Amino acid sequence: MEFFYIYILKCSDGSYYTGHTDNLENRISEHQSGRHLGYTSSRLPVQLVFSELFESRDAAFKVEHQIKKWSRIKKEALINKDFKLLVSAAKSKS
Repeated sequence: MEFFYIYILKCSDGSYYTGHTDNLENRISEHQSGRHLGYTSSRLPVQLVFSELFESRDAAFKVEHQIKKWSRIKKEALINKDFKLLVSAAKSKS
C-alpha cells in the first residue's frame, strides 16, 4: 500500500509552506537543496514542522488545500497540536 503525506515547512522568513508527497524524506531534501523551485527555493533554509500520513493521494491533496486557506494562527495551532486553539480559531472565523 502506498501512503501520502501532507507537510508544513517553516521558511527562513517565518512563513509557512504546505505541500503533499508520497516520499516525505525525498521531498524535504528537494526543498532544502533548492531543487524544488518555487516558493521555498527563495526562502531557504526550510524546516519541517508538521507532517501527517494519509492512505490516499486524494485525501492528502484535500487536506493540503484546506490548510493552505488557513490563517497563520490555525496553522501554528496544528503544528503545536493545540487543538483547543485550532477549534477556537475556526469558530472565530465563522
